[in-house]
Amino acid sequence: MVVGTGPGGATVARQLARAGREVLLLERGREWRDHPLYGTYPGALLYTDKHALLFTKEGLNIIRPLMVGGATSMFAGCAAAPLPWWRARYGIELEAYATETAAELGIAPLPPALRGAASTRIAAAGTELGMAWEPQEKFMRPTANFDCGAHCMLGCRCGAKWNAAAYVDDAVAAGAELWTGARAEQVLITGGGAEGVRGQVAGEPFVVRANAVIVAAGGIGSAVLLRRSGLFDAGRGMTMDTTVMVYGHAPYKGIGHEPPMTWSYADDELGVLFSTLIDPWLMYPIIMARKGPAYPLTWRRWGHTLGVMIKLKDEISGSVDIAGRISKGLTGGDRRRLARAEEVAGRILRRAGCDPDTIFTTPLRGTHPSGTVRIGEMLDANLATEIANLYVCDASVFPEALARPTVLTIISLAKRLAAHLLGGG
Repeated sequence: MVVGTGPGGATVARQLARAGREVLLLERGREWRDHPLYGTYPGALLYTDKHALLFTKEGLNIIRPLMVGGATSMFAGCAAAPLPWWRARYGIELEAYATETAAELGIAPLPPALRGAASTRIAAAGTELGMAWEPQEKFMRPTANFDCGAHCMLGCRCGAKWNAAAYVDDAVAAGAELWTGARAEQVLITGGGAEGVRGQVAGEPFVVRANAVIVAAGGIGSAVLLRRSGLFDAGRGMTMDTTVMVYGHAPYKGIGHEPPMTWSYADDELGVLFSTLIDPWLMYPIIMARKGPAYPLTWRRWGHTLGVMIKLKDEISGSVDIAGRISKGLTGGDRRRLARAEEVAGRILRRAGCDPDTIFTTPLRGTHPSGTVRIGEMLDANLATEIANLYVCDASVFPEALARPTVLTIISLAKRLAAHLLGGG
């Protein structure tokens, strides 16, 4: 049994089903890909937790899609190879799985003509200031009707961006069973071993037995389910790849109609990933209202706005409790590093031609809830808990923040787990 259909759950289910194992996939959300509202502003409010108004106690906004495919339904399509520290610090080899996946899905940067003129200008400005900006690897295969801009983070309507729901389709084609609208409430544990899941589907209770349970409900959902199942250390501390954008008004067309995050620069000494990004048009004034009453007025210049995203490798702190309430802010060290990164982003925007008087930083948000069920503390290197036959496979297993796109690392971990379960790892 696999709980969750994001990149971790979808991948491990696909691998096991293709190997002939009987697999049941449970997904709390529904299938949205063929719905007319998929990839629209109203749709995004319908298929995100608390209608996109999920906040930590300290005010970080978290966009958490609840649907088949999980967070890949609304990500920017970015890929990054697993970092060397997985092997060096934790003895986990992921390179072969990542290479295999990159070849299968055609992961590569967008062609130069599709990276956007304004985004490319930001990258050039950063490079002129001594930073090694590079084209961002993408889970994208541009189609004839390629229409990619900030709005694609609401959901891809042109079919260019890979979604973990495609792996769910593969799993079902190989014989797996998928239940949508299925809320897992507790892992059944008897005699020190997991033997199934209790929950509700379409408002009706269910109990399903299984000889292995893989929890892949995401950095928040997995922690809550495990706490409800008696693993009370789940959710004690987390990472969030805490993110802001620094915006500036340029005398030329901005990046809003260009594909998001086409260029990036990783400063691992500072613990920050910089990239090109702006909030979608209609979400912009809503998010800016959280900063203060004057900031939604900058909406009128959205079409000429440049954005430099700062993704912070935040320290482990905060918690997720048994009711799913989240406490997560910034530590003192996080704040110092973020302030330094904001200064760098401001210099880049000024170099790119932005009016210095228009540069400001957006409110904080949490983009990758993770590290709530950490390897080395609650899990061994094979993603096994102390409970026999109970595994976890999603961003919650990260032992530290990535400050990188997470999906390729999660897929690699899931393929490695499937190989272990099949006796080959």
